[in-house]
Amino acid sequence: MTKLILSTGNIVSGGPSIIRKPGTFRSNFELTSSLRSSFSSAQQASAEDEAYSARNGSPADTGAVTAAAAAATNGDVVNGHANGTANGTAKTNGTLNGVKGVNGISSRRRPALASWTQREGKTLYIPRLEWPVAAGETTTTAPATTIATPSTADAETGSTASGSSSGGLQEEASRYDTTVKLFFLPGALPVEARAQYAEEALGLVFRELGVESVDLLVLSFPGMSFEGDCEWEADKINAKQGNDDDEAATWAAAAETLYKAGKVRRLGVAEFGSEKLARFVARVGVPAVDQINIHNCCNVPPPLMALAKDKGIELLVHTDCTDILPPGTLRELLGQGPQGAGVLVDEDGTTTSSNGSATPPPADALRGDLTPQWVVKYTAVVRDRGVIENKGYFAGALLHDE
Repeated sequence: MTKLILSTGNIVSGGPSIIRKPGTFRSNFELTSSLRSSFSSAQQASAEDEAYSARNGSPADTGAVTAAAAAATNGDVVNGHANGTANGTAKTNGTLNGVKGVNGISSRRRPALASWTQREGKTLYIPRLEWPVAAGETTTTAPATTIATPSTADAETGSTASGSSSGGLQEEASRYDTTVKLFFLPGALPVEARAQYAEEALGLVFRELGVESVDLLVLSFPGMSFEGDCEWEADKINAKQGNDDDEAATWAAAAETLYKAGKVRRLGVAEFGSEKLARFVARVGVPAVDQINIHNCCNVPPPLMALAKDKGIELLVHTDCTDILPPGTLRELLGQGPQGAGVLVDEDGTTTSSNGSATPPPADALRGDLTPQWVVKYTAVVRDRGVIENKGYFAGALLHDE
């Protein structure tokens, strides 16, 4: 089995602009759009890096001219419209030999998987994570694994085959309010493994932001929602959702362990109505925060307001989606279709060309069933200005390829 770690990088200042469709408000659209742009950008940078190397003679010296370089030399299109000379400069949002792909990356001629992802043991980072080298370090490393150093920049275009990192915060960590929300997905089983998922997710966020702790960690459990025709109905439905035993065990093993270790300063839960929250408090203690989505029911139920006031729990409103990354959505993101990254072979073992015919998938594409396990959303707000400086996502999934 292979563990997949997906990342968006900073979607505020360093990442792509997200165009929201009318009526779309849920964070799963933000997540999927950001992941798709992150994959495309990494592939584009990798292809441009190959083309640059070819134009400067490196592949020719070894007799290994890449497909991307050959296309540029022959006047074909690489990630856009080349100018038809050996020094053709690739542009984005074009077509490749008449086949349109995501941001100009053709589904038939994507860069090799190894050129824009990073494998360490049984973990595959999509795209490659490239963090700045910290003081005293000799390599860029992710928690418990080594991450490849950035490839050489293109002197003409300034591009690199970069990963998703944005280089951390611009000021001292003490000047930010940092919030992390960890979504345990239906595939986050067994429950005993959730503490490991939390450590893994927090470790990625710490390295991305360049911090050693965060201000608030909110846990979101599978099967929980806060929706109904009114707040009373939403609260009543919510009382029967989730699994009290699993949630209490996860809180003790993951949240409280991180709190005692000084890695988080406050703890919270999401989508807990009055009855669920009362039972939770009786078993594990009082969380500092309860996030609920009242988009459909408009108001906070009075019993929940009373309980929160009595226990000193801060009620926050959000627009996140509990099942933020379903298996089908993840497979589409990684698949061979025009909106996919070409990482994973489609379920029928083929890919579809521009004329609708089925063709064999790339030789390096992965095969197997996917199980999304967790998603972590992180936000860093400059405290004295109230400005979001860094925001992004990581996601963890298991590929059953054995």
